[in-house]
Amino acid sequence: MPTAITPRRRSRDDVEADEEGSASLDLIPSSQPELPSRKRTRLTNGNASSSLSGTPLTNGYHPQSSVLQRETLQARDSRKTYQPGSIVRVELKNFVTYTAVEFFPGPSLNMVIGPNGTGKSTLVCAICLGLGWGPQHLGRAKEVSEYVKHGCQEAMIEIELAKDGKRFKNNIVIRCTIKRDGNKTVFSINGRPQGKKAVIELCRSLSIQIDNLCQFLPQDKVVEFAAMTPVELLRSTQRAVASQVMIDMHENLKDLRRKQKDIQAKNIADQEQLANLESRQRLQEADVERMREREQIETHVKMLEAARPFAAYRSARSAHGEAKENRKAAQTELTRLEKEVEPSLRAVNAKEQYKAQIAAVVTERKTVISKHERHADSIDKKFKDLQDKHNELVAADSAEKSGGKKHRLEIARLEGTISQLKRQMEVEPSELDVQAYNRRIREKRDAVDDSTTRIGDLKKHQEELKRRGVDKNYRIKQAQDDLAQLDSQAGKQKSKLQGASRDTFKLWEWVQQNRNQFEEPVFGPPIVECTIKEPKYVDHIESLFQKSVMISFTVQTKGDFKRLSDQAHARMHLSEINIRTVPAGLDPFRPPVSAEQMQQFGFEGWALDFLNGPEPVLAMLCAEVHIHEAGIALRDTTPQQFELLQNSPIQSWVTSKSTYRINRRREYGPGAKFTLVKDIRRASVWTDQPVDLTAKRELQENIQGWTEEVASLQAESDGDQKKILAYRNAINVNSEEGKAISAEKEAKQKALGEFKALPTKLAAQEAKLATAQNALGGIKGRLREIMEEQETIALERGQIALYYADAVEAIRVAHNSLHEAEIMLIEATSDFETLRERNSSVEELLEDQRSQVDALVKETEALQKTAKALLDKCTQLLARVEDGLKSFLVALPANQTSEQLEGEIESEKARLELMHEGNGGVIKEYEQRKKKIEVLTARLEEIKNALSEFDDKIKELRDQWEPELDSLVGKISNSFSLNMEQISCAGEVGVYKDEDFDQWAIQIRVKFRESEPLTTLDSHRQSGGERAVSTIFYLMSLQSLTRSPFRVVDEINQGMDPRNERLVHKRMVGIACGIRDGAAQQPQSLGNGHEEEDVEGGLAGQGRGGSQYFLITPKLLHNLTYERGMRVLCIASGEYMPADRSRVDFKGCVDLMRGLKAGAMAAAAG
Repeated sequence: MPTAITPRRRSRDDVEADEEGSASLDLIPSSQPELPSRKRTRLTNGNASSSLSGTPLTNGYHPQSSVLQRETLQARDSRKTYQPGSIVRVELKNFVTYTAVEFFPGPSLNMVIGPNGTGKSTLVCAICLGLGWGPQHLGRAKEVSEYVKHGCQEAMIEIELAKDGKRFKNNIVIRCTIKRDGNKTVFSINGRPQGKKAVIELCRSLSIQIDNLCQFLPQDKVVEFAAMTPVELLRSTQRAVASQVMIDMHENLKDLRRKQKDIQAKNIADQEQLANLESRQRLQEADVERMREREQIETHVKMLEAARPFAAYRSARSAHGEAKENRKAAQTELTRLEKEVEPSLRAVNAKEQYKAQIAAVVTERKTVISKHERHADSIDKKFKDLQDKHNELVAADSAEKSGGKKHRLEIARLEGTISQLKRQMEVEPSELDVQAYNRRIREKRDAVDDSTTRIGDLKKHQEELKRRGVDKNYRIKQAQDDLAQLDSQAGKQKSKLQGASRDTFKLWEWVQQNRNQFEEPVFGPPIVECTIKEPKYVDHIESLFQKSVMISFTVQTKGDFKRLSDQAHARMHLSEINIRTVPAGLDPFRPPVSAEQMQQFGFEGWALDFLNGPEPVLAMLCAEVHIHEAGIALRDTTPQQFELLQNSPIQSWVTSKSTYRINRRREYGPGAKFTLVKDIRRASVWTDQPVDLTAKRELQENIQGWTEEVASLQAESDGDQKKILAYRNAINVNSEEGKAISAEKEAKQKALGEFKALPTKLAAQEAKLATAQNALGGIKGRLREIMEEQETIALERGQIALYYADAVEAIRVAHNSLHEAEIMLIEATSDFETLRERNSSVEELLEDQRSQVDALVKETEALQKTAKALLDKCTQLLARVEDGLKSFLVALPANQTSEQLEGEIESEKARLELMHEGNGGVIKEYEQRKKKIEVLTARLEEIKNALSEFDDKIKELRDQWEPELDSLVGKISNSFSLNMEQISCAGEVGVYKDEDFDQWAIQIRVKFRESEPLTTLDSHRQSGGERAVSTIFYLMSLQSLTRSPFRVVDEINQGMDPRNERLVHKRMVGIACGIRDGAAQQPQSLGNGHEEEDVEGGLAGQGRGGSQYFLITPKLLHNLTYERGMRVLCIASGEYMPADRSRVDFKGCVDLMRGLKAGAMAAAAG
């Protein structure tokens, strides 16, 4: 049966003991000594430490000074020097879990050990970030600021690298400062600020490859390394052990082959296209000949059609000549007719002239009549204007007479008003003291304001008393309810919930009062919702739960989760609240094994079987704690049952005294597991305990005290009400008195104001009286003026009447003259019409002849215009047509008519109809295809030459790269085979070669059993432990060949069984420390810069052990092999570190253990 491990206590209940990095570290106490000075002596390559177990102590304290510790390390490991770029020292401050720590790794194998959570992997993170690489190479936090210790603003990483003796005569110190604000990093090299790019370039120049998993394998990248394809493994292997020239040659080969494939693909496509084009060209040759003959006929037809304007021009020119002859004959006939009828027309024309003269006289006499009529109208208008003016004077006379009467009445009224004002001015009112009145009014208002303010203060006080009373009454009711529930089981559980978390209790009270606000029922914490079926299992069940689970609410929808979360945090401002969402019931949660298998393990049942509660709450516990998979036993398990349980799917169970939990690391295979054992704790939640009398007495005392306080508050409120009534009465009295004083003041002010205004009113009334008297005196003068103006207008009206009579007589005489002229016009018109009627036949004959002449003139002009247009068209056509068509048009017969031309066109078209039309674009397509064939033929020749050049380049480059790769992989294979032989297995490493260089890959073949052949290493054939062994041996095979000054592997041994782990550890120590059979091996030089392979001994250069090596592991087996030259770094940190750090002396512990062993051996010998 395995040894039970009692875990140390953590500061938080819900932190599992097996979580990496979960243990918190103490801050530097105030009484602690200050950190050592920044000036420190650097280690040199010639003074490296040996096999002493170095102990980095955190929080800034070192048991002995840095110089003394370095001198001790140098004395113990002076046989081997640090390679250029290897890590000499690592110092951290406020980084992840560390407050302050300093590491001094050795030049060979460094084993970093310590429990989970102490900060082993933190050292790996510091190396990666401190040398300029990003957090993406760690597989943990994405932002670099997340590596700053909680509560700090910045972290510091300082890494000291060994000098190279050329560019750097002293060790290189790289410092990285990480600032939380802005997520920034600041770098310096040997104290000088540098950019991140400069730091990475420096590291690459020293062959440091943090981004190569073969060189730097963090814990969270193990899965990524295991998933690496053989192609990726070859790339990483070359980067780790091959020269840059080899890597560049491989990349060039891949690039050349990729370009060659592209050209080959184009060559094949072009050849297929060329064959297709040539085949189609042969099939279309007959069609092309036929279409060319058809094109010739179509061209002839187009040329004939183009000749149509020339034939039309000749016809138009002939028609124009005929029209000109006809026009001349018609004009001659018209001249002859005009000479014959000339005497008859002369008399008609004379009578027509006489008629026109009479018509002119009539028009003139009409004009005279219009002139006389306008003169009479103007005289009439003057007469009417004088009449209107006379009427206005009559109206003005009446108005003046009426106004005089009104002025006399107004004068009498004004004289009376003036007499009254003079009498009022003789009586003067009493004096007014305005300030005294204002002072009295202000006193009354101040008294009212003071009373109002006091009433407001008293009301606020009453409101405060009322609020306090309501609060006290609410507390009394709550206390009474709590007191009533103390004796019930629900009340007991609520009391326990309140003791466990006041925030959770407050939210549970709110949920019970507001259940109607949720979509589905919301369930409280398991403390109040669940019960134990059988009391004997209560300790077992409660041991499975953490506090955070016991006080968790259960909701069934996302909406209810958001609503409850907002209420707890945004409105009630509660902090210790846990909410779980469980949309499904218990159906998905099934036991991991059958009932028969469960009984074989010694279980009475699963934890779910002994728990009552709502189904959603039980489902939440299954999802969070896996109570459906946790076995319950009242007896301890036997060793056989424990062995069966370790190989079963069950992960946790509880016995009479302990809880067991199996943790598995799947990335290392099914064999990577360890068991965590804890003592079960006594139940405190689901127990039938008596009523808490102290709580009951406290509730009763609170109720009595709050009741007395309520009575006191009521009495104080009644006193305030009486004071309010008194102040209100005072306000009424003072308000009435103030109003009376204001009314008296206003009356006196009004009387005084009116007295002071009497002189102004008197002056105004006297001015109005003077104005009225003056107006009355001017009325008589205006009446005389009106009478005189009336007499003048009467005389003017008489004279205008005489003028109007003369104008009417002139109009009468003009009308008589017009009548005489109109009669003469009628007689002349009658004579003219009679003569014209007699000569009408002659006029018609002349008119017909004139029309005929006009028509022929128009016809001649139209034909001339048509002929000219056709001539222009023909000229333009000849100017723009090709020479062939121009020759054809010029050679046309001069006597060819349009009808003959149309006949020839119809004949050619008939020939076209007898021929098949075919595809109109076949000839164009044929010519285009011909050009494509010529282009493709030339391009294929170029491709042929290019492929030949690529073949030569690839062969030349491959002849250089492939032998070096085969040699390099052969050395790795020899070392890998030797390593596998040490554990009675077999293995080899080869290169998978493909036509495409980007498919070349590392092929690892292994054999773990005598009866089976060598098979390729993959996830289907080998177990997880076998893959882990093969992986670590492959990495070890690169140790002496690697160009990197150091390598890091984090927890690679976790998936191995004890036997393989022991063998691998021994082999690793031998390789890293250069030990074989107790003797160091001497390296032999190779021409390529590596050390020669010692086939018998394993790896080349094992006398020196290759580069610096870091192995990170949380656990080691007992009695492993350790050799001089390796260093064990034991990390001691956490909350249980002693206050006096000088008590932590691992060297003293080692010396004590050596003494005990020596004593035991001496006792055995005696």
